[in-house]
Amino acid sequence: MIIAVDGPTASGKGTIAKALAAHFGLPVLDTGLLYRAVGYQTQLNHGDADNFADALAACDFPDALLDDPALRYETTGGLASRVSIHPQVRAALFQRQVDFANQPGGAVLDGRDIGTVIAPHADAKLFVTATPEERARRRHAEMIGRGVDVSLDAVIADVHARDARDTGRADAPLIRAADAMLLDNTNMDKDAALAAAIAFVEGRRALLG
Repeated sequence: MIIAVDGPTASGKGTIAKALAAHFGLPVLDTGLLYRAVGYQTQLNHGDADNFADALAACDFPDALLDDPALRYETTGGLASRVSIHPQVRAALFQRQVDFANQPGGAVLDGRDIGTVIAPHADAKLFVTATPEERARRRHAEMIGRGVDVSLDAVIADVHARDARDTGRADAPLIRAADAMLLDNTNMDKDAALAAAIAFVEGRRALLG
């Protein structure tokens, strides 16, 4: 069974994808981590994330980089959003994601174009979202908890900027697949959101037999 989990930054899609993978016994891929690796490698190469040639060169990152804690930094997330607008970068990472989705037994993938580009044939698709303000509030609380000194206004501005890049790019923009379940968790706690996601996928599995 292939499960696609899409949504904007800080929507909780990664948490939901991991929970679905654990519940259904499937491998999971955070595709955003690939773009974070490219963004971070671009920085390590002293390149410009807005320059497609620099970003494309960074696609040849070592696999060990995926385990680097620096990929989880807020600044790295911004770099990922910038390199992901380049069609050349998306093409370079495309096959790696497709192969993961199509492995025997299925998989769970979370990202921004899983249900529309990477695995349009997925058995279950979810589009996880919340208002920009709520997503920024959650991200801000998480950052403060990690000891990062940042204002809520700055995080809100960053969320809006990332949303604009993700939805406005010409290649594989962030959009909800027509057959994806909309899971707006603005007013839901984590447990309720997870329960709704699992119930939806269970229903899809039963329908597919």
